[in-house]
Amino acid sequence: MSLDFLILKSRVSCVNRGIFRESVMESDTHNLTALVTGASSGIGKATAVRLAREGINISLVGRNRKALEETAERVTEFGSKVLVLPSDITNEDEAKKCIEETVDYFGRLDILVNAAGIIGTGTIENTTLEAWDTMFNINLRSVFHLMQLAVPHLEKTHGSIVNVSSVTGLRAFPGVLAYCVSKAGVDQLTRCAALELAEKGIRVNAVNPGVVRTNLHIRGGMDKNAYETFLERSKETHPLGRIGEPEEVAELIAFLASSRAGWITGTTVSIDGGRAQTCAR
Repeated sequence: MSLDFLILKSRVSCVNRGIFRESVMESDTHNLTALVTGASSGIGKATAVRLAREGINISLVGRNRKALEETAERVTEFGSKVLVLPSDITNEDEAKKCIEETVDYFGRLDILVNAAGIIGTGTIENTTLEAWDTMFNINLRSVFHLMQLAVPHLEKTHGSIVNVSSVTGLRAFPGVLAYCVSKAGVDQLTRCAALELAEKGIRVNAVNPGVVRTNLHIRGGMDKNAYETFLERSKETHPLGRIGEPEEVAELIAFLASSRAGWITGTTVSIDGGRAQTCAR
């Protein structure tokens, strides 16, 4: 067993015990600023809290002010400054305002995490154009627009972008057509933008989670009993035998946003308990 592997194993163990003394970010992160969308719950909230643990200042973006304020309380526990921005990021003016207010308040932008998203059922035969457009406006168009708006500021800081995609961006699943295609779009947007922005010193990556314990499916119309059944079934469809937790995805996002991932760009990283390696079932 190599020394490098033992060191890595030790570090991972420390992370899991919450005593990771060597930061996954830069040595001095207290002047860095991250804008996190979807920060009111789930992966977005967990990411905001994880970055705050590093002393990074956070702009919290989402539609639910009360939920954002709850996230803000968690963020400030670590001494980070926070800006709460209740917004509809599908609205062009509001998206622009999020970027502008973040830079005005903190003076810089170093990290953009696009974690906002929705899911909905539908097939090629019954997905309406309205449902299709709604899915793409939130899951893809807003991601593109925020990235575009953030580029001039990220160029100044040689910052990074992490997009939250899905295993459905990599593999086909029945009954969630628009969602699958929107996430495949996020993956390709990530790769193309990474090539275009590399010369500006901006890195762009994406994470592709499997089933994670969030309120995504409930908000997508699944009732509580059906959701519990879905979670139990997911233990069988994910080779590691369990679903993921938001904090696990947040840990990967924090790494990809950090200087330790300084030579990584254009990647779509699976974090799915092995789900992407299986056939649809």
